[in-house]
Amino acid sequence: MEPERPSQSSAGVDRNVGRRWLLRGALGAGAAAAIELPARRFLSPAPAVEPVKVGGLAVTCNLTLPIASAANEAANPFGMSDAAQLAFKFSKYTGWPELKESLMSGDLQAAYMLAPLVMDLADKQVPVKIVSIGHRSGAVIMVRTDAPYRRFRDLAGKRIAIPSRFAVDFLFLRRMLANEGMTPDDVEIVEMAPADMPAALYVKGVDAYCTGEPFGAAAQSAGYARVLRMTRDEWPRYMCCVLTVREELIRKNRPLVQNLVNYVLAAGAWLDGQRQNREKAIQLAARREYFNQDPEILRFVMSNPSDRVTYGDLRMIPREFEELMEMAVAAGALSRPVPYAKYVDESFARAARPASIAL
Repeated sequence: MEPERPSQSSAGVDRNVGRRWLLRGALGAGAAAAIELPARRFLSPAPAVEPVKVGGLAVTCNLTLPIASAANEAANPFGMSDAAQLAFKFSKYTGWPELKESLMSGDLQAAYMLAPLVMDLADKQVPVKIVSIGHRSGAVIMVRTDAPYRRFRDLAGKRIAIPSRFAVDFLFLRRMLANEGMTPDDVEIVEMAPADMPAALYVKGVDAYCTGEPFGAAAQSAGYARVLRMTRDEWPRYMCCVLTVREELIRKNRPLVQNLVNYVLAAGAWLDGQRQNREKAIQLAARREYFNQDPEILRFVMSNPSDRVTYGDLRMIPREFEELMEMAVAAGALSRPVPYAKYVDESFARAARPASIAL
């Protein structure tokens, strides 16, 4: 007997049911995918925003920068999306030429720079502006402990090292020469990296050197050098390193530049506010990600004497900049006078609000 075949009607029903279930499954899978994919996009972490790098050297004239960077990160952790537009961090450089090239090329958007160097860059149409001062005082003229030099005039005919013709240390040396009725022709001036100066003095490769800290303190604390002159005594309103930003950063992210200035000014007031703050600063700056220096050397700078470098008065006074510019022209570091408005943007300093230095 032949098996019973399903009727056409029942076979059609089975086929229709099968098609409906297949279609329903496909639609269900598609709907689930349509719902799930946007959810995945929504839940995926946003790419991390890299903080804006602010270049600086491992010198105590730049100390307000690592303090500002650490305090800003403590208040606005880099991983928080709300802090993205305010994030900046210290980026260590080994010399002014490298720092200058990075700022000129745009690889860096901000840096602590030598004030006359910024004037020169602005005069050459590099779009940079000084938005804050970084310190006061901080330069020294060092001689060997066993040298007979007691007065500055005793350096006549001697070999003196400076960091650069654009360095304000060079202008300090010229100022001292002028005070004694001397000229740069009365001494032999050589350019040398500050880190090499203590060793050069030790082996009598130079008779004296004029530079910022901690390179004077390094030789003094080692016992073979002493201070002949300090800016704290001869030029109390001395300033050298200034916070400089590219103009495109100002255009694109004014809140970040304002936040940076707020923290730099707050760091200066904090450093000069209480003695224990300087000790905290020493421990912070000594860390690898900042100066990576012996804390004892930094401590020596901060306490011998305590106003060897000062940070509390970071007011931007046009006449002081103009005097510095005129000195740089006279020294040949600048080829011509540069108008104040060409290289300074005061708006951020005027709008500054106290930031919290919670370290």
